Amino acid sequence: MIGTIIGAIIVGAIIGALARLVLPGKQSISVVVTVILGILGSLIASWLVYQLGYNNENGGFQFVPFLAGVVVAALLIVGYGMATNKKQV
Repeated sequence: MIGTIIGAIIVGAIIGALARLVLPGKQSISVVVTVILGILGSLIASWLVYQLGYNNENGGFQFVPFLAGVVVAALLIVGYGMATNKKQV
């Protein structure tokens, strides 16, 4: 259980960081918010991808949910910036 939580935090940090990298300009949000939005993006994207019928038949690393997580996290970062009126530079 604790390993799953730590893993989610690490993957969320990676996904959040990648999401910030793909967005143009600089986002004025903290690292904690980046990790939280990365975790949320990963969870939402994974759920959505599997609801749409994705099946990792070959095993191994699951690229589709990971890339979808980056996209969803990027959208969440943009939405967070708009909701808090923090402008991207």
